[in-house]
Amino acid sequence: MKQSLLTRLKAGDLLIGTILTLPSPEVAEIMSSCGFDWLFVDLEHGALDFAGAQTILMGASPSTACAVRVPANDEDWTKKCLDLGADGIIIPHIQTEEDAERAVRLCRYPPLGERSAGIGRAQGYGLNFQNYIQEANDTVALIIQIEHIDALPHIESIVQVDGIDAIFIGPYDFSGSMGKMGNVKDPDLLKAIARVRDCCRDAGLPLGIFGATVDSVKPYIREGYRLIAVGADTLLLGEAAKQIVDTLGD
Repeated sequence: MKQSLLTRLKAGDLLIGTILTLPSPEVAEIMSSCGFDWLFVDLEHGALDFAGAQTILMGASPSTACAVRVPANDEDWTKKCLDLGADGIIIPHIQTEEDAERAVRLCRYPPLGERSAGIGRAQGYGLNFQNYIQEANDTVALIIQIEHIDALPHIESIVQVDGIDAIFIGPYDFSGSMGKMGNVKDPDLLKAIARVRDCCRDAGLPLGIFGATVDSVKPYIREGYRLIAVGADTLLLGEAAKQIVDTLGD
């Protein structure tokens, strides 16, 4: 039986994944068969909807864990994505302690939060309802994103919020918030990211990051980052196709 995403995060395992944006269970199945530890299912950007996200989770199941990024720290999005059976939920644009506390409330069943009881794929369509609601608070990973310079003054209090399982840095939006969009090697951005890293270390909180390429994430892995997302389905497809054309074309 596979270990859950949350169990592996707590164990400090290095988890390598990629972002999925295409509503294709076949793509999810291919990525799963390639041996990724986890898949980042992105509902914030692109054309994915709830139904598409569920087909991705089904395509990756049972061998590869999936964390779904919702578009906002919003009850309607979080409860529906959790009911799809996500192994983790990723909440973007967390900037304050209050934002982090809201994320916990929305993603945890009472008494730890305010998540409502639904019957979906997560609950075995009702057949596993009792077991799921008793275990979900301890088995579904809550990952929040730090991706704006305005979060930096609050990072010490954010990482102390009970119920947060990991921090995931979005370097591209982070660079944009500093007026340096796309410059993910800017010294000021790297200094800001290092401060987030240090606070996570002090709090014993697992840390992750996105990188467009393998080389871009290697330094972060050496620094102890453990939840890594490299590239995306569309990028991987486009780069492979372009390589063929560039190599064989006139």
